[in-house]
Amino acid sequence: MSPQQPENRWPSTAFVSEVVPFAATVFREGHDALGAELVLTMPDGTVERHTLTQGAPGTDRWHVDVALTQAGTHTWHVEAFADDWATWLHAASVKIAAGVDVELMLLEGAQLLARAAALAVDTPAAAVLTDARSVMRKMTLTPAARLAVANDARVAAALTAHPLRSLLTRSEQLVIRVERTRAAVGNWYEFFPRSEGAKQRKDGSWQSGTFATAAKRLPAIASMGFDVVYLPPIHPIGRINRKGPNNTLTPGPHDPGSPWAIGSSEGGHEAVHPDLGTVADFEAFVATAAKNGIEIAIDLALQCAPDHPWVTEHPEWFTTLPDGSIRYAENPPKKYQDIYPLNFDNDPEGLAHEVLRIVRLWISRGVRIFRVDNPHTKPLHFWEWLLHEVNTEYPDVVFLAEAFTRPPMMQALAGAGYQQSYTYFTWRNTKPELETYLTELSHESSAYLRPNLFVNTPDILTEYLQFGGVPAYKIRAAIAATASPTWGVYSGYELIENIARPGSEENIDNEKYEYKPRDWAAAEAAGKSIAPYITTLNRIRSEHPALRQLRNLHVHASDDEAILVYSKVLPGRFVRSGRTDGIIVVANVDPHSARATTVHLDLAALGLAPGATFDVKDLITGDRFRWGADNYVRLDSFVEPVHILRIEYPKGT
Repeated sequence: MSPQQPENRWPSTAFVSEVVPFAATVFREGHDALGAELVLTMPDGTVERHTLTQGAPGTDRWHVDVALTQAGTHTWHVEAFADDWATWLHAASVKIAAGVDVELMLLEGAQLLARAAALAVDTPAAAVLTDARSVMRKMTLTPAARLAVANDARVAAALTAHPLRSLLTRSEQLVIRVERTRAAVGNWYEFFPRSEGAKQRKDGSWQSGTFATAAKRLPAIASMGFDVVYLPPIHPIGRINRKGPNNTLTPGPHDPGSPWAIGSSEGGHEAVHPDLGTVADFEAFVATAAKNGIEIAIDLALQCAPDHPWVTEHPEWFTTLPDGSIRYAENPPKKYQDIYPLNFDNDPEGLAHEVLRIVRLWISRGVRIFRVDNPHTKPLHFWEWLLHEVNTEYPDVVFLAEAFTRPPMMQALAGAGYQQSYTYFTWRNTKPELETYLTELSHESSAYLRPNLFVNTPDILTEYLQFGGVPAYKIRAAIAATASPTWGVYSGYELIENIARPGSEENIDNEKYEYKPRDWAAAEAAGKSIAPYITTLNRIRSEHPALRQLRNLHVHASDDEAILVYSKVLPGRFVRSGRTDGIIVVANVDPHSARATTVHLDLAALGLAPGATFDVKDLITGDRFRWGADNYVRLDSFVEPVHILRIEYPKGT
C-alpha cells in the first residue's frame, strides 16, 4: 500500500492541491478479473471512491492519482473484489465467437444484468440494465447481436455506476496528513536584516540596518517572485567569545558577531536584537511583508552564546566538562567557541517546555514558519513531541529542517513531522548525481520528505559555484526552481558572489560575521545581476501548476554525459483550465562548455501517443521547436544553459 512511511510509524503527508499517487498490490487465485477501489475519507467526513487501474502487466500493482483539496487528517483503504461482469464478458466474447456454450453464456449474462438492475433500483440505470437483459434473452436475435448489447456504452456506464462485485476484501486503514500548500510550495529568499540599510561611519563603526530599513527591501524581493523571506536569528548576540570577520577569534570593537550566537544581557530567544528595533518593529515588518505577499520565516536555533541568560539560570541545560567549563559547539574542522549547544539529557521535560513556550511566543507575534538550525543534534523524540504539540494547536505552522546529516536522521526528522527539509542538492552537480537524487526526492521519499532546494546558504558556496561563473548560477537556479515545489536562495546569489574563503565552502568576508550592504539597483543597471533571470524562473513557476507538484518528475535520456533531461506533467483533470500542463527541462550541467546531443523522450510519460510530434516553446528565450521522441539539442552555457520547454498540447488534452 502506498503512500505510507517505512514501517508506518507516522502518517504519510501531502499538501493541499497535491496530486497523490495511491497504489496497492492486488491479486487472487485463478484467472478471474479483479477490480479495486480507493476509499478515501476526508477530514469533514466526506467519503470519496476512486477506481484503481492495473499498471504494468505482471506486477499486480493498481494505481490511481487523486488531488487532495482539504487540509487535515485523511484516512484511506483499498477494497479489492472479483469483477463478475468483466470475468463473464471476457469468457462470453471468446466462447460465443467460437460457438462454445453459447446459450449458457448468454443466460449467465442475462442473470448478471438482472442482478445489476436490482442494485440500481429507482435509478435511470435500472431501465437500461433491464432492457439489456431483455435483448440478451431474445432468442429471435443472433447470438452476436445479443452479445453486442453487453458492449453498449449505456450499459457500460450503468455497470460502472452499479458494479457487480463478489469476494470483496478490505485492506488495513492508513492515514495521510494533508497540510496547507505553503508546507510544500514556496519561493524562499534569505537575507540578514542588519545588512539592509547598514552604513559604516567614518570612525569604522557601523550603523546597523533595522527592521524598518529591511522592510524597504521587501517590494524588490516580492517583485522577483519570492513569497517567503527567511531571517537568520534576530535575537541579541553574545559578547563572550564573539567571532570576528571570517570566523576569527579576534573581533574588533565594531564587529557585530554571528547571529547564531544567541543571547546576551539584553535577552535570549524571546528577545529581538536592540539594533534591529523592538518587538513592535518586528511585527510591523511582518505586516509589511504580508502586504507584499510574503510570509516571514525565522530561525529556531536551539543554542546559546556563553552570556545567554539560560547559562546562569539553567546550567543543567548544558554540558559541563571535568574542568568546570561548558562544552562549546564543534563540527570538525569547524569550531564555534561563541556557541554552547543545549543538552537535553539532564532536564528534558523542563527544556522541552521552554522551547515550546518560545515557539508559541513567536507564533503570537505573527510567525508561522520556522527554519530549524541543526535539528539532527537534538533528540528525535523531542521533535516528535514538539511538532505534534505545535501543529495540533496551530496546524498552519511550518517547520523546515536544516539537517545536513546522514540520510536516516534526515528522513526520520521528516517522518516525525518536519514539513520541509534541506537536502544534499547543493552537492549533486553531475548528470548522474542529479538523475538519481531528483528521482529519489520525487518518488522514493516523497510520501513524507519534502525538499527545499536551496542553491546556496551562508555556510555553503560549493566549488561548482565558485568556479562556474554566471552559467553555474543560472543552471543551479533553473534546476532547483523546476525540480521541486519549494526552492530558495541566499541573498547575494543574484550578484554572483562566488569568492570563497581559502580552503572552505563559505563566502569570504562572510555575512555571518559582518555587515554586508549591497547596491542591488546599481548591480542590475550594470548588468551584473541575474535577478531578471530569477524573476523569470519564479514567473514560470507561478504560471505552471505542474512545477508546483513533487511526485510527477520523470527523468528522460540524452546521449551526452552533461545534458540532464526531465519533465513534469499535470493532467488536465487536475488543472483549473482543464488543459494538461507539461514542462520539459533540458540542462547543460557543464558550466564551461557548449554541448550538442540528441534527447530521447518517453512520450507516454508526457501523455502523448507513440510517434507523436508536438510543438514546444522555450519559456526563457521564446524560441519554438517541433519535437518528437528524439530531438537535437545544442546548449551553450555562456548563452543560455537551460531549456525550459512548455509542451503545446492540443486543445482538449
